[in-house]
Amino acid sequence: MEPQNAQVSFFHHIKNSLPPHLSLVDEVADLLKISNDSAYRRIRGEKPITLEEIEKLATHFKISLDQFLHLQSDSFLFTGKLANATDHAFDKWLDATLQQVAFMNSFPQKHVYYLAKDIPLMQQFQVPELIAFKSFFWRKSILHYEDLRGQKFSFQNIDPRHIELGKKIAAVYEQIPSTEIWNIESINTTIRQIEFYRDAKSFESEEDVAKLYKTLIKLIDHIERQADLGVKFSIEGTPKPGAVNFNLYNNELILGDNSVLADLGTMKVVYLNHSVINFIGTRDERFTTYMYDAFQNLIKKSTQLSHAGERERMRFFNRIRDKMKLAARL
Repeated sequence: MEPQNAQVSFFHHIKNSLPPHLSLVDEVADLLKISNDSAYRRIRGEKPITLEEIEKLATHFKISLDQFLHLQSDSFLFTGKLANATDHAFDKWLDATLQQVAFMNSFPQKHVYYLAKDIPLMQQFQVPELIAFKSFFWRKSILHYEDLRGQKFSFQNIDPRHIELGKKIAAVYEQIPSTEIWNIESINTTIRQIEFYRDAKSFESEEDVAKLYKTLIKLIDHIERQADLGVKFSIEGTPKPGAVNFNLYNNELILGDNSVLADLGTMKVVYLNHSVINFIGTRDERFTTYMYDAFQNLIKKSTQLSHAGERERMRFFNRIRDKMKLAARL
């Protein structure tokens, strides 16, 4: 590839990774601190870009130069932020999650695939009580916030900002067509977390436990209703005209790992879960194509629970409810 053509292709690659509402020229000019005219000349290949500029552009737009230059390499570029117990990092993690979901939703063509080990995060965030519990659990038992040491969970002591951010995440996810692949064991993670706190006497009252299970069953009922109608809508509402598709599958062979693939038309993005709540992401074409093919293969080997398959759907959700009722002792 000629150097000039390679440079033009490089900027074309960046343009395809941008949400439609962003201008390539403005983004490049702002990042390199140059005029729009200078940015245009670089984009058209009239002025060569320096190695320093390539580094800035590739880092900012998360571009793997190995992949762009078609170099044979076993490496993949992933990016991500780590939640921790300092400097309100959990709040920043929620903000970052909202930004990622909003980024997916900014594309006119979009579809999210979710391989669920637990109830998908964005589904959980439809229920304030569940947001409150998960927020407390992650900060106290995973991130080890010092100010939560020795504290017990209570619905009387929740962070309203976490509830607000969780609801925003759920509302944006509601606008994105999705395919979720579950297993009957996908409910077990949340049940284990509740029961661990119950056994450790980390709830202020048994009434809080009962309330948490009742809201969890309410969420499962809602997800079943979405699967029945094949569309997304809010837990307190009804389907609106133009509601986006919701596809749900049960795969009895494997338990998922909470990996997510976003097919955004001009590109694909994969998010891999690690360290309980953290995600790393990549736009590497080889990796995302591989993951897309893997999702399609899993779907073929799964039982469809949405749109059709009423008998299998009822059987699946009744088994989940039985698990929760047994744990809750309802």
